[in-house]
Amino acid sequence: MTANRGTMAEERRMPPQEPAGMPWEARMYPETFAGAFCHRDCTVAFYTRIDALIDPSMTILNLGAGRGHAFMTDPSPYRRKIQALKGRVKRVIGLDLDPVVRENPDLDEAHLIEVDGSYPLDDQSVDLIICDHVLEHIEAPLRFVAEVERVLKPGGWFCGRTPVKWGYIGLGARLVPNSLHVGFLKYLSPQREAEDVFPTLYRMNTMSALRKAFPPGRWLNCTYGYNGIPAYHANIPLLFRVVEAWCWLMPRSLSAKYHVFIQKL
Repeated sequence: MTANRGTMAEERRMPPQEPAGMPWEARMYPETFAGAFCHRDCTVAFYTRIDALIDPSMTILNLGAGRGHAFMTDPSPYRRKIQALKGRVKRVIGLDLDPVVRENPDLDEAHLIEVDGSYPLDDQSVDLIICDHVLEHIEAPLRFVAEVERVLKPGGWFCGRTPVKWGYIGLGARLVPNSLHVGFLKYLSPQREAEDVFPTLYRMNTMSALRKAFPPGRWLNCTYGYNGIPAYHANIPLLFRVVEAWCWLMPRSLSAKYHVFIQKL
């Protein structure tokens, strides 16, 4: 009995074992071991708010849906759960410029955006639009929003997540030429795959740009800044903490990302 008690005491003193596939950031936030996400998880915050807006009767448009690789390979079962919409709503439509969107497993149907930027969807045919890490790539904001407004029903929500132009992610992306992004990200964000890196423009990534694209009187703008887990730290603990401190010191207007929630009136 004494030996068993000693063994149990030793087990209690042992640090938790890192689950297979747990992201590097887990060692910086111990609570990650309880559910595989931390208190600063940007994805959990963004999709939790989306979850509060949807109901089973809705048709949802995933705009810029891509191949769904990041979602499918997410090491957190909870994040995969809250991002998965197929089967939870009436229909999930995916749109993208790249034919790879047809491989996305979380869509009921997938279509390509037309060459002129128009969407192959009827007027006022969707209840909610999700646009996750897309706005930083938009070349013609007014044309983009015109199509969003056309297909979205009155009272529907446009939900986007995107880096702030003057936050550390936006500043870094704009200081480095697009042609060098793949090389830089290979070092600064080793988990990011080259085929998921696209040229950035940052034409919709300030509050004034969003107000211009989604003017008051037609839209209710509920956008806010959010600082999630530090990114682009090359898995170096000191650099991770430096980025974390930067986010803590900056005002909310210079947050790393916007969580864009805008309702069509």
